[in-house]
Amino acid sequence: MLYYSTNKRSSAVSLREAVIRGLAPDGGLYMPETLPEIPVSYFDTIHRLSLGEIAFDIADAFLGGDIPRDVLAGIIDDALDFTIPLTEVEKDIYSLELFHGPTMAFKDVGARFMSRLMAWLYRNEKKELNVIVATSGDTGSAVAAGFYSVEGINVFVLFPEGKVSPLQQKQITTWGNNIHAVRVKGNFDDCQKLAKQMLSDRELNALLPVTSANSINIARLIPQSFYYFHAYAGLARKKRPVVFSVPSGNFGNLTGGLMARAAGLPVHKFIAATNINDVFPKFMETGKYRPAPSKQTISNAMDVGDPGNFARVTDLLGKNPDKLRKIILSGSWSDAKTARAIKDLYKNTGYIMDPHGAVAYLGLKEYLNKYDDTVSAVFLETAHPAKFPETMKKIIRDYEDLPPQLRGVMNREEKFHSMMNDPMELKRYIEEVNN
Repeated sequence: MLYYSTNKRSSAVSLREAVIRGLAPDGGLYMPETLPEIPVSYFDTIHRLSLGEIAFDIADAFLGGDIPRDVLAGIIDDALDFTIPLTEVEKDIYSLELFHGPTMAFKDVGARFMSRLMAWLYRNEKKELNVIVATSGDTGSAVAAGFYSVEGINVFVLFPEGKVSPLQQKQITTWGNNIHAVRVKGNFDDCQKLAKQMLSDRELNALLPVTSANSINIARLIPQSFYYFHAYAGLARKKRPVVFSVPSGNFGNLTGGLMARAAGLPVHKFIAATNINDVFPKFMETGKYRPAPSKQTISNAMDVGDPGNFARVTDLLGKNPDKLRKIILSGSWSDAKTARAIKDLYKNTGYIMDPHGAVAYLGLKEYLNKYDDTVSAVFLETAHPAKFPETMKKIIRDYEDLPPQLRGVMNREEKFHSMMNDPMELKRYIEEVNN
């Protein structure tokens, strides 16, 4: 399988080159030249399959021509060693709980798979590979956990000063070894821009192998399609159309779902639910894409003013909002509405959502009230609420929950490099680590 750039000004490359490069030389994002076609008959028996079996089947469909099946099976077994429950919270409304991995966020799925795939693809190289990742919250900790102590790989996690929760920061800054945390004076968009500048810096790339672990890397996106198939399997016997509401910031999660649909997954509609960082909903409304400075919210992992995967969404579906609306609906919700949704669902059912899942829940409720209530409706619950203790305690006064995965990190010592929003300073730091 070859992978092309969404900017279409670079030559198509192999899987290995797409994953190791991360970003195409022309600044575009890599996409597979052809998407697999999962046969319709597969969905007749999908309800009998486990998460691991489904993940292997879909991974093999995407990557089987490039990765030996036994290697792929080992990557799946190692990466997906946790459950992804589908929990009915109201009648025909389900939470897909993506937070049962080691860092309690959905990005454990993509980051763990990617780290193992990347290590296998890079296994015969002598120079250390430098992985650069920008985070608005959960990506950094998931990537750090996934790559921790992986031989031959350095990881640089860029996070915005004062714009991740204290617990999220601890999950990024307490690893050491090959994980290098970098606190940037700026916002997530600044961090993402810095990462892209390092990937496209010819001088740095001539000196050191550099790649990305953000969702701009195709190795993060392919595994994010797995859990859409898994969720469908849990609902297949209900014989109802399935709608997914996705909390959306950088739009990697939604792109994974769109890739699943393009490969044959029977999805009726997607809802791209955002917080007040509403660049995409405005694009869907006006047809004009206007990036804007990101605004800080309680759903901080979605505080993105220029979604990195917008190019992939439009590459898959085109740039005509009328055509896009046949598959995707989009809206934005304020912190006040998000907090009210968390409080009301807890009061009515006892189920506790985190702020990101709550935005997706609001999108789902609007869809059901406005368009169609004869569907199986799934919202992606992307992080455990305990990752946001200060926010959750303001919303639910008696909230007390600190799972073992999070409890251990609180007493660890932080270590990070603090810097201005300066590409030259970051470049020097990366070179210092490699000397």
